[in-house]
Amino acid sequence: MAVFNIGDKQETAEPQIEVTVTSGDPIKVGTHKFQLIVVDDDGNESAPAIAEIVIRDLELPTAVLQIQPRSVEFGKSFTLLGENSSDVGSGSIKKYIWQRLD
Repeated sequence: MAVFNIGDKQETAEPQIEVTVTSGDPIKVGTHKFQLIVVDDDGNESAPAIAEIVIRDLELPTAVLQIQPRSVEFGKSFTLLGENSSDVGSGSIKKYIWQRLD
């Protein structure tokens, strides 16, 4: 298991390595490239092989809707609040879509 920071090299004698991701330091959502160079017993290095992985956020955000005040007189305005909505994954809320249903 290894933590990969951009630009850091990890050397192993084994033909595989696990990329360790922690909740405190996750790899961001998106496409990321990794590179492998192998070295033979004479010290000769291969040309780099490059592969891409796509990190996806499959956790849905949570909408929390509050109304202030909870009751108003006829003809008076009120406020819809979505400020307690959240995205537990690595994302953040970027847009609020409001709709009256009745």
